[in-house]
Amino acid sequence: MTREHHTRYKALTARDQRFDGIFFVGVTSTRVYCRPICPAKTPKEANCRFFNSPQEAEQKGFRPCLRCRPELAPGSAPVDDSQRIAHSVVQRIEESATDDDNCLEAIAQQFELSSRQIRRIIQKELGVSPIQLLLTRRLLLAKQLLTETALPVIEIAFASGFASLRRFNDAFNRRYGLAPSRLRKRTMAGSAPPAGNQTSTLQVCYRPPYDWPGILAFLKARELKGVELVTGDFYARTVHLEGRKGWIKVTHAERKNALMLEFNHEISPVLPALLSRVRDLFDVKARPDVINAHLRRDRILRPLIRANPGMRVPGAFNGFEMCLRAILGQQISVKGATTIACRLVETFCEPIETPFAELKYLAPPPAAFAKASVAALAKHGIVRARCKSIIALARTHVSGELSLAGGIHHDPNATIERLAGLPGIGPWTAHYIAMRALRWPDAFPKEDIAISNALGGVTAKQAEQMSQAWRPWRSYAVLHLWRTATQKTIGPNGETSRRKKMTYFYKTMKSPVGELKLVASDEGLAAILWEKDNPRRVRLGPALEDRKHPVLREAERQLSDYFSGKRKSFSLKLDFKGTEFQKQVWAALLTIPFGETRSYAQIAKQIKSPKAARAVGAANGRNPISIIAPCHRVIGANGKLTGFAGGLKAKALLLALEGKQGAPHKHNAK
Repeated sequence: MTREHHTRYKALTARDQRFDGIFFVGVTSTRVYCRPICPAKTPKEANCRFFNSPQEAEQKGFRPCLRCRPELAPGSAPVDDSQRIAHSVVQRIEESATDDDNCLEAIAQQFELSSRQIRRIIQKELGVSPIQLLLTRRLLLAKQLLTETALPVIEIAFASGFASLRRFNDAFNRRYGLAPSRLRKRTMAGSAPPAGNQTSTLQVCYRPPYDWPGILAFLKARELKGVELVTGDFYARTVHLEGRKGWIKVTHAERKNALMLEFNHEISPVLPALLSRVRDLFDVKARPDVINAHLRRDRILRPLIRANPGMRVPGAFNGFEMCLRAILGQQISVKGATTIACRLVETFCEPIETPFAELKYLAPPPAAFAKASVAALAKHGIVRARCKSIIALARTHVSGELSLAGGIHHDPNATIERLAGLPGIGPWTAHYIAMRALRWPDAFPKEDIAISNALGGVTAKQAEQMSQAWRPWRSYAVLHLWRTATQKTIGPNGETSRRKKMTYFYKTMKSPVGELKLVASDEGLAAILWEKDNPRRVRLGPALEDRKHPVLREAERQLSDYFSGKRKSFSLKLDFKGTEFQKQVWAALLTIPFGETRSYAQIAKQIKSPKAARAVGAANGRNPISIIAPCHRVIGANGKLTGFAGGLKAKALLLALEGKQGAPHKHNAK
């Protein structure tokens, strides 16, 4: 089986809507071909044959599935796009605040169909009428607002999409058998919200785990000052949707597996669209279990997945805003791009008042940039090539030729090609935009230098070949590689990192000298720390508990043998982190035989630095891998015990343990 075959099978098992119409699968045992979203039981991989079109499948003798109906998959004619249209209708309904007829008319125009055809497609694909679908979505949102917020019932009615309070009350009563006010009384009993509150908060749930600090760090590095505010605890920004203006603040409720979205009541009428954008920005719909199970099969990604299983691919709240920031960040420093972005915001963006002093402007308006001249942009410090890129992007976006909104795209590769065809937007930027703004999970900017270095300095072609094993989740692999890249440019806009970010794992074990904390990287054992160790003595990165890590399990086994008298030496791969001088001292420690001791002066002489006895003592105190690199075997020139990270009692215990095992205890210091 080819790598492409395996990649498509993984996409098939995920049943991700984003791959519908990209390929088809034929099952040899039934001679039936299906779409990758077919609800039928997933066939064995050996029985699957993949095709790029229904025509290819039928030429090979496969007949179409009667359940998923491949003829309805996204194709060249909009009328053949029933399943995709039905899915898009649901997405548009979730974002829509218009009345029923206007909503359907707008969707019908988008697909060049009549509203009557839309109604027929929804009934056929979903088994309900569009009106019933609209009603269910609106009632569910209303129920959440009644339960979680203090919004007045009349505002909830309008925020949920109902045209009047009477229609809302009637629908709610018929569906749930009680009035909205009665539901609120039940849920708010004993916890009435403060009167006059001008904001409300809703839960936006996700599938754990979720790397909240990581996503904040990513957004902070690309923060559009004046429009966004990112701290170590929350994300906030201004909002301008369908004529409504306001702000939001997003925090993390880890125990609830949810993000908490606070919004001002002025934007409650566009709440459905707001929720959709927040879900895209924070990638809350991702399936980390499916994605990680696939990516961890790669030896390069495995330790990265294990270190950060909650990695998300940040989306875009505003597609044009994100693209503008990406273009500004091309080939200049983060600081320089931020400075220029601030100038553009102050010139082109509409002011707004918010409770946050840092949030003063609405998002950049594409129409203003579409009308701007090259000279008008260049005076802000942007090179002419970038000015032309921004104007071309704005014009295609305003004209409707290019959509920068997330959701379902008929052919993501075609959209990427269209982006790359704009002046100044190459393949790298096009894939980055697809990854974030278009929410395409298989985007891969192979030209990225950080990815190249993370993969060992490979070429773009080699990186593309290596990435085939990660499909269809290459966007998530890219985020993992960016996070651990060794280059100063570690991300799309040139974020700097002065040293490689290692991944560490730990486990604890009981011993005669107290509890020991064993720490390992994927390169070897990195530390053995004492129960009351000084946290500043050995400085490594954050470590994740992993009781099954092979290096840690082997280290525990050998240490147990040592403490029971069955072992006098160790055979472990060690990963010392320190200066060159420290590493020389620690290497010398490894040469001290079991049951013998050395003085600092002897170690200094051994490493050919006879006058550095004091420095040897300092390096000995910083030895990260106690016991195995036996710093306890180093004593004073007078034969007395000297300082030890585990305490003098532990040092005496270790020396006594070795002395009792028959080796001579020599204090031959000179």
